[in-house]
Amino acid sequence: MDQPADAPLPPSDALAGLTGHEAQARLQTDGFNELPRQERRTPLAIMREVLREPMLALLLVGGGIYLLLGDLHEALILLAFACVSIAITVIQETRTERVLDALRDLTSPRALVIRDGTRKRIPGREVVRGDLIVLAEGDRVPADALLMRAQDLLADESLLTGEAVAVRKSVATATPPTARPGGDDQPFVYSGSLIVRGSGIAEVRATGSGSEIGRIGQSLRMLETEPPRLRAQTARLTRLCAIGGGLVSALALVLYGTLRGGWLDAVLAAITIGMSMLPEEFPVVLTVFMAMGAWRISRARVLTRRAAAIETLGSATVLCTDKTGTLTENRMSIAELRVSDGETMAPPASLTALSPQAQALAFHGLLASAPQPFDPMETAFHDFARTALPERPLPTQSGWTLARTYGLRPDLLAVTQVWRPDAAQPSCVVAAKGAPEAIAALCHLDDTRRAAIGQTLDAMAARGLRVLGVAKASFEGTDFPETPHGFTFQFLGLVGIADPLRPSVPDAVRDCRSAGIRVMMITGDYPETARAIAGAAGIDNGATILTGAAIETLAEPALREHLRTATICARIMPEQKLRIVQALKAGDETVAMTGDGVNDAPALKAAHIGIAMGGRGTDVAREAAAIVLLDDDFSSIVTAIRLGRRIYDNLRKAMGFVFAVHVPIAGLALLPLVLDYPLIFSPIHIAFLEMIIDPVCTMAFEAETEEDDIMRRPPRPPAEPLFSRPLIIWSLLQGLLVFLLVGGLFLVATQRAMPAEEARALTFVSLVLSIVSLILVNRSFSTSLVTAIRRPNATLLWILGTMTTVLASSVLVPAVRNLFRFAPLHWHDLGLSIGAAATVLVVLEIAKTFWRDRLRF
Repeated sequence: MDQPADAPLPPSDALAGLTGHEAQARLQTDGFNELPRQERRTPLAIMREVLREPMLALLLVGGGIYLLLGDLHEALILLAFACVSIAITVIQETRTERVLDALRDLTSPRALVIRDGTRKRIPGREVVRGDLIVLAEGDRVPADALLMRAQDLLADESLLTGEAVAVRKSVATATPPTARPGGDDQPFVYSGSLIVRGSGIAEVRATGSGSEIGRIGQSLRMLETEPPRLRAQTARLTRLCAIGGGLVSALALVLYGTLRGGWLDAVLAAITIGMSMLPEEFPVVLTVFMAMGAWRISRARVLTRRAAAIETLGSATVLCTDKTGTLTENRMSIAELRVSDGETMAPPASLTALSPQAQALAFHGLLASAPQPFDPMETAFHDFARTALPERPLPTQSGWTLARTYGLRPDLLAVTQVWRPDAAQPSCVVAAKGAPEAIAALCHLDDTRRAAIGQTLDAMAARGLRVLGVAKASFEGTDFPETPHGFTFQFLGLVGIADPLRPSVPDAVRDCRSAGIRVMMITGDYPETARAIAGAAGIDNGATILTGAAIETLAEPALREHLRTATICARIMPEQKLRIVQALKAGDETVAMTGDGVNDAPALKAAHIGIAMGGRGTDVAREAAAIVLLDDDFSSIVTAIRLGRRIYDNLRKAMGFVFAVHVPIAGLALLPLVLDYPLIFSPIHIAFLEMIIDPVCTMAFEAETEEDDIMRRPPRPPAEPLFSRPLIIWSLLQGLLVFLLVGGLFLVATQRAMPAEEARALTFVSLVLSIVSLILVNRSFSTSLVTAIRRPNATLLWILGTMTTVLASSVLVPAVRNLFRFAPLHWHDLGLSIGAAATVLVVLEIAKTFWRDRLRF
């Protein structure tokens, strides 16, 4: 219910608020009421990072040398390769930044404040300390504030506490001590919380970074984001190979310049060898896989803020999940009705067959709710009435008038509302709902009835239900009593309300368990409620529940030991979530953490992989996370895990392939230099192989479908290297076989006095066809070539078609042939090239069959 801006306060209201001058002065002193944001990466900054890649440096140097030699054609081609690589990376990185900007709400919510004795609506970022803010149902609190006035005020603080149930607020009677969010009858309201019932006026005590939400945001700046392990491994391997390639290139420069003369040509030869030995494809392939993985997972409504995190998710051993809004729908619904005569009804079964007593219970619960509800529990009564009471006219639809409302009071935790069905008649219907003990007191029940209600209440609460009592009364006239105790109430029964479990959660939890991932619920809710939700979700709740109070007493070693088997952590404070994640990491677990509230942000950032909810999640949580679920569907996590494992499998195939390809390329670049033969490759040939064939071929591996057992194997050990010793051996064997066959063809052709350009064409075609054989061999580590061929891979077919076209053009089209400095090949030469490639395929398939188990593929 919005209040008019610029409306003068009644004369009796002594609250005048700040003056405009005071507010402006404090705004200049304290700054805007907003959290500092991380600097956005600009395309220029991304480009600077890309230009640090050594391969680009070699391409640019090679292009510059060709310009000095006057070969403009070669120079432009090399520079074009460099520009394409820069453009691909910049486009992908800026796309991620734009998607994140689209998620962020760029306009701050507006606030109604009292300044100069007048109510004014201003942007929330302009609220300052000392401002008087006017709060009403549906308002988002713009800053931390102390209540000066309040009428039946309830606030939803779930973004800060994780609790879905709104808490009561009361006016401060004296200067109160500082309090934390959560708990009833506090005089504080907090930035980011939602007013779900009532109204009030509060004095702002803290804004921006000084607020409770800002305090959590500041703690994020003290945490370092978990670095991607694959990127670190790849960078280390690339550095080692670069050092080795640099030394060989320097040696080649000296030998070429000394033995053959022509130091400029020697530089080009050194660059050629450096390009052939430098595995710059490793970071390129990693980037391509992560970017394509981000695109694939986005089709499942999952945004990847840091693409490398997908791989880490595939190795997760523990998935820490919040309860409210993550496992549950963050939407209250009526789960059980228990009428006074003992009848029990659990929706959604038999809604159309409700007994008259159950209908009266649901109907009067609706009458005791606000006509336009913001409180999730009152919304549940409205939703239930529309579904379960289709024949009964609802008050908001049939002209009933709300004559009087008695709000919650600390001495009576119940809401009572008086409705007049007919404005011309004095008869009124009175309905009350609230804490069962409060409703029992209104109904003046005896001790026996109260004890029976208490037993029923305990049984319902043990199943995780929030229980409310409902009563009804009638009244004649307009002279209503001062308190609800003046009515003669009849007890109707109890209503159990629950935040329902998402339907997809049990299957998702089951998939996680089959994949060896332990699902751990971390919630601020009560232990029994947590146990009930965990049981419904399929989370193993047989272990002892670890509570926040117990965690406070545990030292770090003891906490790590308890967390080895724990699956439920209840009554957890926000800072304890961070401690839990850090303890799990110290216990060598790979930790994934889900959450949506501000209270989850530190744990999201500290985890190996943070997963935030994008629909209802806060900006702070999304900024801290690496993955954002756009549809807030818990089952999407399983999709991401499956994709992460598939990406890692295919990445190992691609990396092994690239490592194998470098052996013959480097060998064929060095062979003529050692034997004093004409050089086979120039920089343009190497650039073509490195910047076109290799990345395109790795796309074929990226498109490979998952292995059959991908979600039935345990997570890989966190310390397992991407390049294991068996994979290195396998790659070397493949590369050496190709080098021996293709190099042998080159030597035979040269010894038979084949022209240099024709020998170069024969060698190049043989090498490319052998690369195709390596692709086919490496499509699957666990199955044969025949089985792998049956798997659909449209990308591979497209690549093979493209490579065939390029090869045919390089041999048959004069312009392209001259560009590559090739001579026409005879048909028997092509037969030799095809035979070499076929030999590679057959030999490696046989070797893979015998070595698969030993190489642990």
